[in-house]
Amino acid sequence: MAPTIQQTPTDWIPVLIQAFVVFGFVATVMLATHYLGPRRKTKRKLQNFECGIEQQGNARSPFSVKYFLIAILFVLFDVEVIFMYPWAVNFRELGAFGFWEMLIFIGFLLSGFLYLFLKGAFTWDRYKMPEGDKKE
Repeated sequence: MAPTIQQTPTDWIPVLIQAFVVFGFVATVMLATHYLGPRRKTKRKLQNFECGIEQQGNARSPFSVKYFLIAILFVLFDVEVIFMYPWAVNFRELGAFGFWEMLIFIGFLLSGFLYLFLKGAFTWDRYKMPEGDKKE
């Protein structure tokens, strides 16, 4: 029989102290910068800042959908790879069952990657022209 661990409200006192210190520090810094900081508002300071480069044209120029597709795929595969870290840490405790589970997971991951590769999702430098726009 596993020993039971009794928790009391006093066990949470260090957590509450740390939370109080963190929120107190954040509030103090925000108030101090607001009240002690300079208040010189000029026309130039109130303009939009665009990385130090003068604005040219409309900021709402269209991006290729492939750009966003690559970004979404990166996040998707990145999040799936994160699931491998706890598995690697607990590899010995999981045994053969955990090993085969991870092989199945990696198989699903690679099959999705292969599907996207075969569909051409990663070739964003090629532009497919519509049928009526082809040059002869």
